[in-house]
Amino acid sequence: MSDTYKPKRPVADDDLAVAISYNPGEEQAPRLVAKGKGWLAHQIIEVAEANGITVREDADLALILSQVDIDSEIPLEAFTVVAEILSYVYAKNKTWPTGLKPAESKS
Repeated sequence: MSDTYKPKRPVADDDLAVAISYNPGEEQAPRLVAKGKGWLAHQIIEVAEANGITVREDADLALILSQVDIDSEIPLEAFTVVAEILSYVYAKNKTWPTGLKPAESKS
C-alpha cells in the first residue's frame, strides 16, 4: 500500500466501509473486524483490494454493520445477507473454507 492514498473517486465524508471475517470451524458467526467513514473507508477498501480480498458494495448492509462494535459477531438481522455475500465471495474466489462446500447444482 502506498503512503499517499489516492482513491478511485473523490472521498466523501459519508462514504462507509466495513470488513467482516469468518472462520467456520472456529467461530459461530461472522464478526466485524473493521469499519470506517470517509478517508478511513477508502483505506479499508484499498487494504482489502491490495490483499486480494473481494470487495462487494452494499450500502444498506454497511450501514447496519457500522453500528456493530469491532470484533463483535454480526447481528442476527444481517445473517442472511452476509451468508449470501460470503457465498458469492467463496464462489468468485473458487475457494471454500474447510467443512463448507457449494450446494450441488440441480441439472
